[in-house]
Amino acid sequence: MGQPIPDLAIPILPSRSISATVAFYQRLGFEGGAHALDPAYAILRRGAVEIHFFAHPGLVPAESSAGCYLRVQEVDSIHRAFAASPLPSHGIPRMDTPQDKPWGLREFALVDLDGNLLRVGQVLTP
Repeated sequence: MGQPIPDLAIPILPSRSISATVAFYQRLGFEGGAHALDPAYAILRRGAVEIHFFAHPGLVPAESSAGCYLRVQEVDSIHRAFAASPLPSHGIPRMDTPQDKPWGLREFALVDLDGNLLRVGQVLTP
């Protein structure tokens, strides 16, 4: 048999349009798409990171409070990969630059088309 699957949490975020969400995240290097049995649901992966989306056509991006934290090994390389698909630093969508935080993490924030906040960070080693 193969390796056991580790315990993990997978965020499920709202999307006004599954097809637009899939296209947005594919530009950031994610793979996957709408679920074959339910086109109102999408599963996207980038390396070990997996994010799910459900259709929420009435969502107002500026009022969204949905989000998640993605802990990664190398935040700067992820930021560079995401930056290949330029996003503004203000508005929706947007992305800021990585910064070392006083709580011991280096992180940046990305807000997608639907106002979902993804914080992406790594633990800083002393």
